[in-house]
Amino acid sequence: MDLVEAIQRHAEWKIKFISAMSQHQTLDPVILAKDNYCELGKWLHGEGKTKFGNLSSHAGCVLSHAAFHAEAGKVAQAINAKNYIEAENMLKNGTPYSDAADEIAGAIMKLKNEAKL
Repeated sequence: MDLVEAIQRHAEWKIKFISAMSQHQTLDPVILAKDNYCELGKWLHGEGKTKFGNLSSHAGCVLSHAAFHAEAGKVAQAINAKNYIEAENMLKNGTPYSDAADEIAGAIMKLKNEAKL
């Protein structure tokens, strides 16, 4: 698992949300809110758990990842409801989504360092 790439892929969601708003696209908030659907989530709950589940950073990463996806699902719901101003505000610094995005990046790096990946 390329954890640096996982950080990048999760950071790209902000761009995807902005694009969805500008193009009036809908997203699947149910799938987006699942923490075991993306490549990182599958790894964290599968091979990553088997190999590194004993590390405290793995547990922290799983929690941060779930929180990120929960917040991302909320943004998707706002976009689908065409509440674009609300969705834009949800993406600003200091919001639960922004904080969750920062936390998952930090948690992935902690796991990467502790697991020596």
